[in-house]
Amino acid sequence: MGTNEINDDRQGRVPYEYIQNIFSKTDPIDISKQSTIIYEDLDKQFKFKIMGRKYTLKHPSAELYDVETGEEIKAYTIKTLILRYLMNSKAVPSFNKDITYKEIPGGLVYYRNFYNRTILKLAKVFSDKLEEFKENSLAIGAQVLNKGDACCRFEFINNVFITFIVWQGDDELPCSANILFDKNIEYYFNAEDLAVVGDVAIELLKNKGKIPQWIGLYQKKIEDGYEIN
Repeated sequence: MGTNEINDDRQGRVPYEYIQNIFSKTDPIDISKQSTIIYEDLDKQFKFKIMGRKYTLKHPSAELYDVETGEEIKAYTIKTLILRYLMNSKAVPSFNKDITYKEIPGGLVYYRNFYNRTILKLAKVFSDKLEEFKENSLAIGAQVLNKGDACCRFEFINNVFITFIVWQGDDELPCSANILFDKNIEYYFNAEDLAVVGDVAIELLKNKGKIPQWIGLYQKKIEDGYEIN
């Protein structure tokens, strides 16, 4: 894939430009009050964490930066999720009660996509790498729980809590996994968005919280890395 093709990835660009336009026209103070995400008026930026890693997001441009490296994150997928979070969140704290994807409004409609895109992927990625799963969970500040063969609960972004559970396979049963959400999730993301959130969270856990260089909604892997422009 050439540079022009990457830049013209309309599958990611169109939804991003739509929500970015709304974001740019909305008062950042109102966004901050609604989401409880800190806004620094002097620097015209929001400050927040994604899976334990610090980021800033400029207003109105929506330029996203990794605080530790200073790198600008240009991936449409993650930027779109952040903007939807900021525009839709209702600042509802954790209920400390987990629910399945099917229990989320609209979850039954999108479950097959969610299952194929996230639950199967989680099982395939970590079922035979339980120590790596636990190590990476601790690296992002997750709470390691005694469920399944490996389990962690982490804050994806402010007030959005996700639980990953993984079971190893054996001669009789294949490997499996499950993904749970705090019951407050409907105040932040809809069911369709959560299929993407789960996918993103798996990739970030693989990378100890650091956002990989992504191409729009999809990744093109080359050996152990990603093809980037």
